[in-house]
Amino acid sequence: MTQLLHACRALFCVALLTLAQICAAQDSTPDTVQVSPLQDVLQADAALIAKASRKTIGPVIDRIADSGLPAAAGFLSDWQEKNIWQRKADGLFFRGEEVADRLYALRDLDSGLIVGESPKDDLNQLKPNSGVRGLIATALVRFQLSDPDPVTRAEALLAIERRPGAELLAPLRASIAAEPDATLKARKQRIERLLTIGYGQDPADRIAAIRAMPTDLGVDVRAALNPLVATTLTVAQKLPDGANLARILTPGSADLTRLQAYDMLVEANLAPRRATSAEIKTLLADHIEGGQVGGVALIRLSDPQARALAYQALAGQGLLPPLVTDADIDRALAAHVFFETYAEPNADVTAAAELALASIATRVGLNQSLDLGLDAISLASIYFLAAIGLAITFGLMGVINMAHGEFIMMGAYTGYVVQQVIPNHTVSILLAIPLAFAVTFAAGVAMERLVIRHLYHRPLETLLATFGISIALQQLAKNIFGTQARPLTAPDWLDGALVMNDVLAISYIRIAIFVLALIFLAFFLFLMKRTRLGLETRAVTQNPRMAAAMGINPGRVNMLTFGLGSGIAGIAGVAIGLYAKVTSELGADYIVQSFMTVVVGGVGNIWGALLGATMIGGLQKGIEWLNPSNTLAAQTYMIIFIIIFIQFRPRGIIALKGRAAGD
Repeated sequence: MTQLLHACRALFCVALLTLAQICAAQDSTPDTVQVSPLQDVLQADAALIAKASRKTIGPVIDRIADSGLPAAAGFLSDWQEKNIWQRKADGLFFRGEEVADRLYALRDLDSGLIVGESPKDDLNQLKPNSGVRGLIATALVRFQLSDPDPVTRAEALLAIERRPGAELLAPLRASIAAEPDATLKARKQRIERLLTIGYGQDPADRIAAIRAMPTDLGVDVRAALNPLVATTLTVAQKLPDGANLARILTPGSADLTRLQAYDMLVEANLAPRRATSAEIKTLLADHIEGGQVGGVALIRLSDPQARALAYQALAGQGLLPPLVTDADIDRALAAHVFFETYAEPNADVTAAAELALASIATRVGLNQSLDLGLDAISLASIYFLAAIGLAITFGLMGVINMAHGEFIMMGAYTGYVVQQVIPNHTVSILLAIPLAFAVTFAAGVAMERLVIRHLYHRPLETLLATFGISIALQQLAKNIFGTQARPLTAPDWLDGALVMNDVLAISYIRIAIFVLALIFLAFFLFLMKRTRLGLETRAVTQNPRMAAAMGINPGRVNMLTFGLGSGIAGIAGVAIGLYAKVTSELGADYIVQSFMTVVVGGVGNIWGALLGATMIGGLQKGIEWLNPSNTLAAQTYMIIFIIIFIQFRPRGIIALKGRAAGD
């Protein structure tokens, strides 16, 4: 029994010694792993993968992506991110993770398990350049299209839109049926149609895809259709068989002149080159002998026919190349046909593309007209906001206030100061509106009490005084805020634009200004029709003496009315400051348009101011559309038109009876 026990102990010691030797042997040799399925695929192209080039790596990437192995997508992603290492000893590929200084843990590509460690000197890192990474990204799209994460699928679709290709059409089609997200599915279907148009092999599929796009105004749709109707002008002795002809051109027509057609023959080596008049003179000058050229006296060479005779004589002697005559040109043109062919060989596809582009062009034109109308309404809203206060001070009171623009500027700067104190843009804007009204209302009351009240019925002195105040307020703003433009930032919910399609969009700030203009219109109508101040203002406007006899204080009404108009200008300044630059010259940019709005609409009438703003805004945008490169010219034409308009309607669109109308 004891001997048996000793024998077991001896065998156990031998086993331990053998195991230790095996471990030592393993530590002294490179890590060995069983070649995995993906590793087997990679080893077939190991040399190309190790020295990847955009010209040669494409088929290798396709073989990896088409292998159907679960680890293929992960390998491509890690390769793209430069996380793949190749061991020099055996050429195997691993995912590498640095665990210590210049020491990397190696993970198996299929299982992801760590199979060993190697110093950096024993490894080569795969560093694909930008071109190779682009090819890898295209291959990864195939896997990303069916990824469980919708964000990943959306990113894959964006990658396809940026780098479309024929190889992406099949995987995209295969992913549509199983797409659970309705929005992504519609997007996939749209992209699939675009890829079918450009890369599809079946003409019936391409035509069906084209016919599904006439209502889509996307730029990418037109980019896909335009190459199908692109044409190339060609010349040949006869029309080619099976060519997709666009049209046949006749030399001498407006689209192809006679000489242009002959020059095409020369470029195609189908006719001899014709010498120009200057070249003929040079050639003749080289053959002057005894005062003659080809038997023609030099004195006669000023005549084109004489030069032609001399040239033909020299050509007959073989001294010059034959002269190309008009008859030669006509014969050459008659022996050839000039035609345009479509780049797309299938005529049915071309016809469908032309119909789709015609439909799209009509819709684009309608949307551009609507976009122009929205721009005009937006500009009219800005002009109306700037002019509504002036409609009170000038329209109702008859005061020519050249400092009205500076009240707009004061309101904008008030909003800027509030934003410096309250960083929350939504709260600051909501607080800035009443505060701007209070500041400019007080400034307007002070101006009326100190200056305007002494100048009623003296328009020239009022104009000069308010113009001086305007300059003083501008200089004061420069002294306080400097000459640099100050930002008046809109709240986050006003960022961006309401996008209808690729042609039609309007910013949220312009929508907000339009809504604010409607609010002011309603407020002004309520004030003038439903309040005591409005009643007294209308009474003083119509007949100040009778209003005073009825117990109304005209001075108090004028003060409050002027202050109200100034306060509304301050609120308009906050709104305009969100759209324009806040500088000391902000008001000066709108004062001319404000006066034109009031005068054209009808002095003293709020509806007239609204119509005037609409007319001026639409007119300016229309002129700018006709001459987009010169906005200054557009403003000049607009002023000329308004001067002519005033000649026929001196009281504006809607005339007001009373003091403001000059009655």
